[in-house]
Amino acid sequence: MRYSKEHKQETHARIVKKASVRLREKGAHGIGVADLMKEAGLTHGGFYAHFDSREALVIEAFAYAMDRSIEHWRKIAAETPAEKRLSTIIDSYVSPVHRDDPGRGCAVPALGAEIARESAKTRKAFAAKLEQLIDVMADQIPDVPRKTARRQAMGTLATMMGTLVMSRVAGSGELSDEILLAGREAALARATATKKARAKVN
Repeated sequence: MRYSKEHKQETHARIVKKASVRLREKGAHGIGVADLMKEAGLTHGGFYAHFDSREALVIEAFAYAMDRSIEHWRKIAAETPAEKRLSTIIDSYVSPVHRDDPGRGCAVPALGAEIARESAKTRKAFAAKLEQLIDVMADQIPDVPRKTARRQAMGTLATMMGTLVMSRVAGSGELSDEILLAGREAALARATATKKARAKVN
């Protein structure tokens, strides 16, 4: 049976979406192609009709996950007063809900350490999406030179992502909650410092 181009595109998108969740939950090597295709309702043999390699799927799935994060942050920015955008992004990111649902959360704390050991092609794709995330964060830091905003965004993101990794390592008990609270306070302190610096300039 020959399927239409639209059907193939829909199937491809379904595989990528499913993979993006499972990779964040299980890790880059935590689930095999056969199991992934089965979860998507397809046979193992159909995989190469959609992807040249497992690496190609990992790159697409990671890009899909990062695009969802970028869209989420842009949505927050569009719906939140300018002075509260950065703190709202931090609050939504450094939270028990995000910690406890890696499959639908940011891909960097879920996969970053593994991607760092992948091929140059995979790392390059990962870095490009990370830079987009930095740019979205920097967009929420107005009234300073762009270079300054990007540097501030990098520091804030590093704090947020590191906090999430540590809180997951600690589990979901008291220590994990303390790590989330401390990381949130540190990230918010960076945002406050930026506002104070802008106020002095003005």
